[in-house]
Amino acid sequence: MARRRKGRPINGVILLDKPTGISSNDALQKVKRVYFAEKAGHTGALDPLATGMLPICLGEATKFSQFLLDSDKRYRVIAKLGERTDTSDSDGEVVETRPVDVSLEKLEASIDKFRGESDQVPSMFSALKYQGKPLYEYARKGIEVPRESRKITVYEIALHRFEGDEVEMEVHCSKGTYIRTIVDDLGEMLGCGAHVTMLRRTGVAKYPYEKMVTLEQLNELLEQAHRDEVAPKELLDPLLLPMDTAVEDLPEVNLNAELTNLVQHGMPVQVLGAPEGTPLRMTSGEEKLFIGVAEVNGDGKVAPKRLVVFRDEAEQ
Repeated sequence: MARRRKGRPINGVILLDKPTGISSNDALQKVKRVYFAEKAGHTGALDPLATGMLPICLGEATKFSQFLLDSDKRYRVIAKLGERTDTSDSDGEVVETRPVDVSLEKLEASIDKFRGESDQVPSMFSALKYQGKPLYEYARKGIEVPRESRKITVYEIALHRFEGDEVEMEVHCSKGTYIRTIVDDLGEMLGCGAHVTMLRRTGVAKYPYEKMVTLEQLNELLEQAHRDEVAPKELLDPLLLPMDTAVEDLPEVNLNAELTNLVQHGMPVQVLGAPEGTPLRMTSGEEKLFIGVAEVNGDGKVAPKRLVVFRDEAEQ
């Protein structure tokens, strides 16, 4: 007898507005419990201090979360000048205090230097791993380990407010960019030090800001379902975005029923006019049902890489 799975096979992406004070994994587990989902994963951690957009993939959508990890991000950040902390944010200990003597012209000139491509050395308080452990575990023990710089791109960085020792900015950047490190580097450029006091992620890929929901809203819907004696999925599932929104920027290849059957059995297929040299988003039939992601192999055939497995709750 097959082992009964725990949770239901719900597929989709929920745009959580993560609250401050909890880790991304804590937020993920809370959403997973609300949806009673069999499987869930997030798409790029936010610091406990940070709030904002945290796309959480449920079910088969987890297979395509890497595409969101690799996508551009947008942030709103407030930095405090005059104090440098060991974590580059207000959760850390102040390690240096210096007077703030910064003109608007100097600030704007310094901010301008972050635009474009550069090499960034990750903070010791990041979740990047060294010899199998997150860097922050070493940092908390006072251990400094070597970190390789990584290429990042800041597409836009705009100054919104400069009052006293507070600087508020908006940043549009590539994957792997640490806003805390930008703020720390900015503070050193200005000669006074700086750290993050507020960080909010306002965008991931092309997901709409207004589609975000809070944990409070999800829990209220769950309670409402119990009060109204309806299945929670009736109120919760309409909030989910389709799983293929994680790969909507990939070129599409549409397959007929025969080719779909072959692909779903792991076989490469010949498709006239298929795009080359990039992952492809596969759809099936006139209804364009999303069935997975493929690549064009050396023989010019569309070869499946990640396939959607379709199940319903009756199969539980």
